[in-house]
Amino acid sequence: MENTAKKLPANLSIRGDLLREAKERKINLSQTLEERLEEILREQNRQAWLEENRDAIRAAGDFVSRNGLWSDGLRRF
Repeated sequence: MENTAKKLPANLSIRGDLLREAKERKINLSQTLEERLEEILREQNRQAWLEENRDAIRAAGDFVSRNGLWSDGLRRF
């Protein structure tokens, strides 16, 4: 899914050797940075969600440990 958010200019500093090699290999720096930032932000959001919901997740696990799942009597495996 492509994001249609407006692109903004950004000033960056990057090691010269990396920039030269990326240009030699025709790597699209803007696209590469966007993709990697999306990965980093997705993982940070996931970690934040897990932290914010840690108590509820633990409580749900404790409940299932004590009471089992509603489908326990229906499963055949």
